[in-house]
Amino acid sequence: MNIIVTGGAGFIGANFLNLMVPRFPEHRFVNIDALTYAANLLSIQVADRPNYAFERVDITDRGAVDDVFARVEPDLVVHFAAESHVDRSIHAPQTFVQTNVVGTLNLLEAFRALPDVARRMFHHVSTDEVYGSLGPDGWFTESTAYDPSSPYSASKAASDHLVRAYHRTYGLPVRITNCSNNYGPYQFPEKLIPLMILNAVEGRPLPVYGRGENVRDWLFVEDHCEAIWLVVERGRVGATYNIGARNERRNIDVVHAICDIVADETGRSAAELRDLITFVPDRPGHDLRYAIDPRLVEEECGFAPRETFESGLRRTVRFYLENRAWVDSVRTGEYRSWIERNYSERT
Repeated sequence: MNIIVTGGAGFIGANFLNLMVPRFPEHRFVNIDALTYAANLLSIQVADRPNYAFERVDITDRGAVDDVFARVEPDLVVHFAAESHVDRSIHAPQTFVQTNVVGTLNLLEAFRALPDVARRMFHHVSTDEVYGSLGPDGWFTESTAYDPSSPYSASKAASDHLVRAYHRTYGLPVRITNCSNNYGPYQFPEKLIPLMILNAVEGRPLPVYGRGENVRDWLFVEDHCEAIWLVVERGRVGATYNIGARNERRNIDVVHAICDIVADETGRSAAELRDLITFVPDRPGHDLRYAIDPRLVEEECGFAPRETFESGLRRTVRFYLENRAWVDSVRTGEYRSWIERNYSERT
């Protein structure tokens, strides 16, 4: 089977390839990625495998997408490529529309042009943020109405709707998964968990929006990747599956847990690390709570997460402590300038 993985040098895509390429040597995995700021080929641990190939392709370039699809003729497309940081979407929404909406449209058009497309599959990876904000009770289900709050979530909602429309209009075989917040190895350090880990290690302020009361549902990235493959193998054509691990935590509690684990792993004082917490003005449109009901993917596809939040968070802290060369490779240039601009104003 020929498999195109879009955005495979990004956080989730890289973890997916690192898991699946060795597991399925009979399949050919072609990683297409534009190598924007959050992508890093050093995250790919399977580059020397004979069933892996990389092509630098920007999914907003229709001609380049058409070319690689025509040459590879993928049996399966797993679409991770996306701009995904909410703060960046507030500052530069046009980039998010181009990549997440126009890029997805280009992929669907290239997929539609393949011969005998009915025997193939397009798997679209999305987010729970398309559903908007929950109150103190309830969970997102596959039938929850879309109500995006940020340019990022609006662009992902639009891409979800495009995928469904191509299934209904053209009969394309598709599946969609909407996941809760991912964390784990190789996540770009602009996101909450790696940012807090690295700042704690370096004795820098730990910027927390508002009072840290926002609640997120956390999913270890390898568990997410395993769930995606289960949906590929067992999911219904045209169906949507919500993927989560029932790990709701307030942001402030996540930061406290990081301080405790970093202290334990480095022999430092947890109290001193917690003293680094600095509350900063909240971002516009900040959703209060996300929570996934994963029963459908559990019942139909057999998904069960392997990591608890505590075990996954410790694995994540150890990754950032033990892989400083990787960290240094992504904390340069545009990223560092953006972090200083974005967070120094709020501290």
